[in-house]
Amino acid sequence: MNSLEQAEDLKAFERRLTEYVSCLQPATGRWRMILIVVSVCTATGAWNWLIDPDTQKVSFFSSLWNHPFFTISCVTLIGLFFAGIHKRVVAPSIIAARCRTVLAEYNMSCDETGKLILKPRPHIQ
Repeated sequence: MNSLEQAEDLKAFERRLTEYVSCLQPATGRWRMILIVVSVCTATGAWNWLIDPDTQKVSFFSSLWNHPFFTISCVTLIGLFFAGIHKRVVAPSIIAARCRTVLAEYNMSCDETGKLILKPRPHIQ
C-alpha cells in the first residue's frame, strides 16, 4: 500500500469517526438534560421531605406517601440509572477513549471530536 492510499484511508477513517461522534452529541445532550432535570427534582423533593416536621413523626413509608413528588422523582432517577443513563451521557468520550487505546499501537491518537492526532515515530538509537 503506497503512502497516498494510506493517507486516503486515514482521512476516510477520521471522517467516519468524527461523523459517528458528532451523531452521538444530540442524543447525549438530551440525556444530560434529562439527568439534570430529574436530579434537580429529586434534590428539591428531598429538601422538602427533610424540612417537613411530620417526617420525623410518621413511619418511613408514610412520609414517602406524604411526599409523592420526591418519591416519584427518586424512583425515576433510580430507574434511569438502571437503564444506563450514566453510560449514555458520556458515550462520545467512551468511544474516543476506546479509539485512543487502539490507535496508540499505530502512534496515533484522537481528540474528543474524533479528529486524528498523528504522533511522531519513535526514533530507535
